[in-house]
Amino acid sequence: MAKRCSSPSVDGDRIEAGRVLFAQNCSFVTGAAQVGQLPLHALPELAFVGRSNVGKSSLINSLTGRKSLARTSNTPGRTQQINFFNLGDRLMLVDLPGYGYARAPKISVTKWTQLIHLYLKGRANLRRVCVLVDARHGLKNSDRFLMRELDQAAVAYQIVLTKVDKVRNTAKQTRCKIERELLKHPAAFPAAFLTSAQKDIGLSELRAELMSIVPKLGQGMPLG
Repeated sequence: MAKRCSSPSVDGDRIEAGRVLFAQNCSFVTGAAQVGQLPLHALPELAFVGRSNVGKSSLINSLTGRKSLARTSNTPGRTQQINFFNLGDRLMLVDLPGYGYARAPKISVTKWTQLIHLYLKGRANLRRVCVLVDARHGLKNSDRFLMRELDQAAVAYQIVLTKVDKVRNTAKQTRCKIERELLKHPAAFPAAFLTSAQKDIGLSELRAELMSIVPKLGQGMPLG
């Protein structure tokens, strides 16, 4: 029987808890252009990754209610290092460079692409990866390559569809197609989220879902 596709169900208490968490003070910590520059800290990390110009920085800004926390640009390849943001001393948000097409020298693209993969496969306190996918285009081979790497490294990841306001009529169909494909990926969460940073679509539900990786005050970092 085919998998029935429906919107993730999130209760009101979790939505409110997610709102409170992401309303905390959020500040830039550091940028890392090589592995040796990655910061050492005890917070759980939530990473955002995806193809160039998929909207990673815009989503981070919208989730935290800031207009310019993470730098945004219409030029693919603007983010060329891993940027870390401390959210209320409870969670570290990590904005990774985009992969795929970028308006930058090939050697630079190769360098930061290698950095992305080294970070994702070797970061001990990385609790979840949000793999952002442009809803207009769906999964690309570069996304699938990353997903296989995360499966092999046993790094939990969540598919987040961006820019759904531009394809309102087909966004749910795209999500269902992706969720069927996710059944083949052991490290993937089964539900894909529909979001639009510009139109504030799906952000409350995504915040609520991401609450699960944050330990309650007074507790240690979760194991899963």
